[in-house]
Amino acid sequence: MKVICDRSALLDAVNLLSGAVQTRTPKIQLSCIKLSAKKSGGTSELTLEATDAEIALRLTLTQVDVHEPGELLIPADRLRGIVSAEDSEPTLTFESEGEACHIKGSDAHFKVFGFSAADFPPIPDFAEAAAGTGSSKPRATLTHPAGSLLELVTRTLFATARETSRYAINGVLFKRDGKRLEMVATDGRRLALARAALTGGEKDAKAVQCIVPSKALGMLQKLIKENDEPVQVIITDNQILFSFGTAANPGRAVLVSNLVEGTFPPYEEAIPKDNDKRVTFDRDVVISAVRRAALLTNEESRGVRLAFRGKDKQLHLSSRAPETGEAEITVDLKEYDGEDLEIGFNPAFITDALKVMDQSSVMMELKGGSKPGLIKSGNDFLYVVMPVTLT
Repeated sequence: MKVICDRSALLDAVNLLSGAVQTRTPKIQLSCIKLSAKKSGGTSELTLEATDAEIALRLTLTQVDVHEPGELLIPADRLRGIVSAEDSEPTLTFESEGEACHIKGSDAHFKVFGFSAADFPPIPDFAEAAAGTGSSKPRATLTHPAGSLLELVTRTLFATARETSRYAINGVLFKRDGKRLEMVATDGRRLALARAALTGGEKDAKAVQCIVPSKALGMLQKLIKENDEPVQVIITDNQILFSFGTAANPGRAVLVSNLVEGTFPPYEEAIPKDNDKRVTFDRDVVISAVRRAALLTNEESRGVRLAFRGKDKQLHLSSRAPETGEAEITVDLKEYDGEDLEIGFNPAFITDALKVMDQSSVMMELKGGSKPGLIKSGNDFLYVVMPVTLT
């Protein structure tokens, strides 16, 4: 193999692929990146692949000049270090010698010992999966704009559980029902639900759902470049596949992830239906107030008291931390319908939700000081948050 690569494009790809590499593993191939160079007619392509056995990423670069097709499997940390260090070079040349790789710049020559590319774990081919000729048949296929998909992920991923024995809530529920796409996440103390209308697909298509690991969705966020770029999605019995690309640059990136096993909690039951107090407020005003009130909290008193006053249409926020101090902040509300109410919330849980909302006007529905609150932004996002006990 011999290929000349645009260094900047290669570095971007290697940085992304590093997120799919397993750093500590007895299977050395999982700590490597596979490079495959090919030339068809006048078109040169370099495909880079990495996997940690849970997620896999395949990127295709066209900013290359392939002189000799071939494959290489080299350690990801060595490759990333060399490509990063050669920051004055516009291009780098890769040339294979058995299982070794020579990387050359204008004034540098690195010889990196690699491994047999044949030993790299196979990554599912998106075209085969779509055609149903892969190892498992597709349960659902859909295409959705990248920008809308990114919004769905951003509005839910933050609410997933980080460390828990309940593996099903370590990911995000991905649900296609007819022409509607829905994503849901919870950590047991809050729940985020985001919806979008599918631009294609059957109106009465059978509902299909799966649980996508948080790591895969974090990688998906990094892969999105243009809001209008179509993303093709395939759901099988145990995997989900995402293919990014346009007609001019199809399949520039393919992300494959194993699905989280288990059953997602019945989230519809957690959404309050009888809240009788409704508040409308300016998102930025309340974010600022909650953040300021949170300045005088600590691990023992991790809560901010919110006192809603209907007569004055005001919200009073207060916090206190022993041996530290107290904070009191008052802001105006746009509307408040209901009796006066005091309730405590973890301030981070409130700001996490508000900062992913696009609309400036936000509605909160409440029932009582010990009942969960419901925050809404338009018809496509809702957020349930449990209160905290304040002393």
